[in-house]
Amino acid sequence: MSTNVQKITKKIQRFIQPLWLQTAVILILGILIGYFLFSGGTSTPDNHIHTDASDGTVWTCSMDPQVRLNEPGQCPICFMDLIPLVTSSDSIDPKRLSLSASAVELAQIQTSPVRRGEAFSTRHLSGKIDYDETKVKHIAAWFPGRLERLYVDYTGIQVKKGDHLLDIYSPELYSAQSELIQAYNRFNNSDRTQENGKIAQSNYETVKEKVKLLGVSDEQIDAIQKKRLAQSVLQVNSPIAGIVTHKNAFEGKYVKMGEQIYSIADLSKVWLVLDAYEQDLPWLTYGEKLTFTLPGLPGKSFSARISYIDPLVNPETRSITIRAVLDNKEGLLKPGMLAEAVITASLNAEGKVITPNLDGDWVCPMHPEVIETHPGKCTVCGMDLVPIEEISGISARGSEALLIPASAVLKTGKRALVYVQSPGEESASYELRQIVLGPRVGEEYIVLSGLDEGELVVSNGNFKIDSAMQIAGKQSMMSGSMSPTPQQMGHHHE
Repeated sequence: MSTNVQKITKKIQRFIQPLWLQTAVILILGILIGYFLFSGGTSTPDNHIHTDASDGTVWTCSMDPQVRLNEPGQCPICFMDLIPLVTSSDSIDPKRLSLSASAVELAQIQTSPVRRGEAFSTRHLSGKIDYDETKVKHIAAWFPGRLERLYVDYTGIQVKKGDHLLDIYSPELYSAQSELIQAYNRFNNSDRTQENGKIAQSNYETVKEKVKLLGVSDEQIDAIQKKRLAQSVLQVNSPIAGIVTHKNAFEGKYVKMGEQIYSIADLSKVWLVLDAYEQDLPWLTYGEKLTFTLPGLPGKSFSARISYIDPLVNPETRSITIRAVLDNKEGLLKPGMLAEAVITASLNAEGKVITPNLDGDWVCPMHPEVIETHPGKCTVCGMDLVPIEEISGISARGSEALLIPASAVLKTGKRALVYVQSPGEESASYELRQIVLGPRVGEEYIVLSGLDEGELVVSNGNFKIDSAMQIAGKQSMMSGSMSPTPQQMGHHHE
């Protein structure tokens, strides 16, 4: 073939002048020869188009819709999996696609029923053991003075209630005690039935209250009155039992009124402080049970209830503080220990965490860790207990949630779509439907509205169906907003 082309070229060069004309003729001749060589001299349609499928299903490519074959496979151009082309019977409904049984099998389309059941999800949180702030006492100077002696001279020491902490000297204290002795003597020597006696009693009680405000206990006041001797040095005792966690003192130091000297923490109860992120909030509620472990105590597991959820988000870490109060009478839990907690949450049909084991209980508004099965007073502050339903965020009662596989959901921004198989038809027919989702629970989603129990949703192959809908110009996940379905307008699952 190449020899004939060369002979024709030489003849053209011999008989046709000038040179530009020779070039044009040779170029046109080359185009005509190439056309006949590669087309076979005929004008048959594109060899990628076949529409003689025995069951009427035509397979096409979502990227190259000009490819149409009578059997499934890969696109000869881009090698994507072919999808079934919509049939003419579906052209009436813009949300529906019908496929033959063989097309459903070859496209590996699978459906799953919408089911009702319990929704559980596990969250893992990290944190640490910390002091119970309600059981930390700060020992401060009630008056200006000089620290004469420190009985507790280092941090970490354990003290009991009433143990000596320090001796403090103060001229102001000495003056107040002298005034107290004088008032006490006038009161004892007066006739209490006369007006002067009543004035003396009132003056005595006023001076006595003034001395008590300087930190002098009733026992110390009785001793001063009995001995009729003012003391220039006051012994300060510990108000609680605990561990000295802070010391800001040394012997001979002058302190001002209100200056902190010691901090003592009662470790009979401690806090478990956990960090949760914003996406964890739907799974957390007051009273919810959790379990946690400590690397410092291998082999041991502890349980507690959430007693506090921080109402504010930390702007730097984007986290929320979760707290539980722990009993630590054995002293195993030490502030600063790292902890790993696990929360297994149960959600109801509205996607809210439920705590059914607290139904009917009573709680203290100021100390939510105090939970009782009957009304009464708080054992910490004495406030009246309130029904637990009055605590914000509590959902004590629940119902089973409506669940679908996570693979069935097509998410496009704010929309959630599923393909629902229509019942009672000879060929498989799939309808696009917009639904409202709740939280994800493992490999499933909670459905708030848009579906009914028992309906079949496409859990595998939904992207192939959606591609076929796009090629046919029907509504798909790439379309704009859809009109609401009857389920969305008037039906909400409880």
